[in-house]
Amino acid sequence: MKIAILNLSTPHKSFDQHGNAAQLIERWISPAFPEASFTGIHITTGDPIPAPDQFDGYILSGSEKGVYDPCDWIEPLKVFLNTLRELKTPVFGICFGHQLMADAYGGKAIKSDEGFVVGVHQFGNHDESYSAHAMHQDQVVEVPSSATVTASASYCPVAALDYDFPARSVQFHPEFPKPLVENAINIFEGNLLSNAEVEHARDTMVNGQVDESLYAQKIAAFFKHAIKNKV
Repeated sequence: MKIAILNLSTPHKSFDQHGNAAQLIERWISPAFPEASFTGIHITTGDPIPAPDQFDGYILSGSEKGVYDPCDWIEPLKVFLNTLRELKTPVFGICFGHQLMADAYGGKAIKSDEGFVVGVHQFGNHDESYSAHAMHQDQVVEVPSSATVTASASYCPVAALDYDFPARSVQFHPEFPKPLVENAINIFEGNLLSNAEVEHARDTMVNGQVDESLYAQKIAAFFKHAIKNKV
């Protein structure tokens, strides 16, 4: 099974020690998905969007961009996502990927007045609850008619979506290790985060426990089922 990871973030030297977005995602999901081979494609640095049928499935990474930003690769990616829908090719989106998929499929994502959120937060629904790392300000505020909300948080009503075609997405970052999030809090202090927000974020990192394999088995199973049924 060939899975492409579309890296939608730009390189940032402060985070290089942790690996790029595609490497982080592969490191997270590969133990639960040994049948798959992964290819990182760095869209923001000039790699072309692949042909839709080039891979069996696609993962969209997070990004520092918003769906409303004037990036020359955003609209082509929306077209690409709708082609994947027509082909019934499975796709999974993380953070910005979650927002872009919602936007492409008829919903809406905006910069939320909740402010920039980073740290450990509780997500879930009436059946389950779990802790996950978050790092975002934008949120999905209109759910596509083809999607169902499968997780929420106190500050984020649309934290995960399942579609009625092979597509799923999450607002949080299951692929982020704890050291990366702690590093981000230090970098964002006095810039994206106020002193009070930094203190709260650090408290969540001390008091919250995140399973490093969070969602990995679930998303691996999603891909395997969708690819098998497509064939």
